[in-house]
Amino acid sequence: MITQDITRFEFDSQELRTATVDGETLFCGKDVCTILGYTNPSKALGDHTKGVTKRYPLETAGGTQEFTFITEPDLYRLITHSKLPTAARFEKWVFEEVLPTIRRTGHYGDMEAAWRAITTPDAIIQMAENWKKDRDARLALEAKAEADAPKILFAEAVAGTQETILVGDLAKILRGMGVLIGQNRLFQILRDEHYLCSTPGDRWNMPTQKSMELGLFRIKESLVVGADGLNRLTKTPKVTGKGQQYFINKFCRAVA
Repeated sequence: MITQDITRFEFDSQELRTATVDGETLFCGKDVCTILGYTNPSKALGDHTKGVTKRYPLETAGGTQEFTFITEPDLYRLITHSKLPTAARFEKWVFEEVLPTIRRTGHYGDMEAAWRAITTPDAIIQMAENWKKDRDARLALEAKAEADAPKILFAEAVAGTQETILVGDLAKILRGMGVLIGQNRLFQILRDEHYLCSTPGDRWNMPTQKSMELGLFRIKESLVVGADGLNRLTKTPKVTGKGQQYFINKFCRAVA
């Protein structure tokens, strides 16, 4: 149950609503997505949050509506995936100002309550523990961003290239980025998720209509002279630059 009223903050003239539920601070998902520049909050929450979300009714100009509230770990994930330059400043504001104040006083901006809250030894110990928790979370987020930077740069670099590669070469690139996968397993996953055809015969391992429409694959056709001297047409699926970026992001995000 909600143990206190919804608390409203303001970041760059945009509202951020939080709720305290059983001692845990939750954040209004729509507010977070708006501040971080996500044009489709529902999709962003579906793509980037992994925890259990909770829905609560809030009063709006159009009447009472239910909003999704997310946990701190999911807030970190949305910040990490945001492309806005203000994301780092938003992170600093939340972790260094909003959360410590909520944990000390239960309210934002109540300086008298904050002063009363830090006058007991237990409160000081609790503040130190909370500060350490916030610092460790921030350092972990920074370390992850630093570790992911080469993957992001590589994926962006290959996005516009005209060079296509074999599925086996893509598996090697993914292994180099920490994804434990080989050529055969990658083929199997691509078939299972309907990027490649799984029907035996001429269409086996050929790109599906969905993959072709997304521009993830091209088909290379070659004439091969068989042992009987006859020419045979062979078809090989090759991953485009866009496809390389797509699958690198997909598999690296899955192991993050």
